[in-house]
Amino acid sequence: MRNIRRKIGWLWVAVVLVTAMGCGEETPKTSSPAAPAMPACQGALPHDGIIVAVGDSLTAGYRVAEDQAYPAILQQRLDQDGYNYHVINSGISGETSSGTLARLDWVLTLKPDIIILETGANDGLRGIDPQLTRDNLDQIVTRLRDEGIVVVLAGMKMIKNLGEQFTREFESLYPAIAAKHGVILIPFFLEGVAVNRQLNQADGIHPTEEGYRRVVDHVYPFVIEAIGRLKSQTSEG
Repeated sequence: MRNIRRKIGWLWVAVVLVTAMGCGEETPKTSSPAAPAMPACQGALPHDGIIVAVGDSLTAGYRVAEDQAYPAILQQRLDQDGYNYHVINSGISGETSSGTLARLDWVLTLKPDIIILETGANDGLRGIDPQLTRDNLDQIVTRLRDEGIVVVLAGMKMIKNLGEQFTREFESLYPAIAAKHGVILIPFFLEGVAVNRQLNQADGIHPTEEGYRRVVDHVYPFVIEAIGRLKSQTSEG
């Protein structure tokens, strides 16, 4: 019965995706590359580090208030737990991994110490060859690692109606890239949220505020691991 419900859930998502392909247009939610967010206000105490959340509409916070998107909720959680890190939302709705690669120089102007990299879902939804997504992620992570940035790679899963081989190739590229570069892997970014109607908006794709809180609950331990790596990396340097 559980397997039947799961299949029905994925089928429902597939129907929704036909009408919502691409998770929105590839445009910034709150800012543009011409006006990068500042990591700290003038006169504010310096932070121990800057965390940049890079991604598509799942990061940007499609159709939720800015303070309800996962980067803002992550900031709240870090503040509550006494971590002096500044989180910047660098999500662009509709972005593919090619778009992320193209704007990487701009992302680096934000001076990130840690990057949470959530990209590739739109590649899968558009049927882009998983090899291209793998190559893009490889180039992105290589560049970030060369810059000394701690990377948290958010894994993604894909709807089953795209075919077993496509789905397998797509889902396997994230652990492969993480293993190759030794970066932190979140096996599935939307674990516990995907296909749950109570935690997603009417489109069945994008989380609600409560859905994003669940996302942060899941992502948080990986971010803390990244902070630990950054501290070790800094002390060794």
